[in-house]
Amino acid sequence: MTRYRRAKIEGGVFFFTVALADRSSDLLVRDIERLQRVYTSIQDRYPFETIAICVLPDHLHAVWSLPQGDANFPLRWNLIKSGFSRGIAADPHRSSSKIARREKGIWQRRYWEHAIRNEADLARHIDYVHFNPVKHGYVSRTSDWPHSSFRRYVARGLLPLDWGGDVANMRGAFGE
Repeated sequence: MTRYRRAKIEGGVFFFTVALADRSSDLLVRDIERLQRVYTSIQDRYPFETIAICVLPDHLHAVWSLPQGDANFPLRWNLIKSGFSRGIAADPHRSSSKIARREKGIWQRRYWEHAIRNEADLARHIDYVHFNPVKHGYVSRTSDWPHSSFRRYVARGLLPLDWGGDVANMRGAFGE
């Protein structure tokens, strides 16, 4: 079995893309209350700061800051994914390897993470997170998507309500 190497930066800031196995599903927004409940529970048990987040029907993007001396984001994502899956019926078409590992087949096994390098990198990834519902065609204005930290940024005066991002100037690899 291949061992996937993840960045181990204690107190680091990371961008994540976490996706459902079925990319045509709307499970994350259909069951958003379950996701919020599990996410908050894990955040209470294993603290981290959510700098930005956007939940779309089939995937989510988040930017986290981990506490000093802590680099264990894989544990947090494992608990969030398994906690969300608990109580949801398994995919009847899952592979034998998923059955053997007792996986329900709801989530993609892996996820994308990127260690944020500097303030410009952080700003670019926060913009990407907030612009994502527009990019995917779910809304025409960033402010219209309800499952995002965008409104928190507006309330704090960090972004104007009519901010829409500029997709032509968003550069970089963002995990999709």
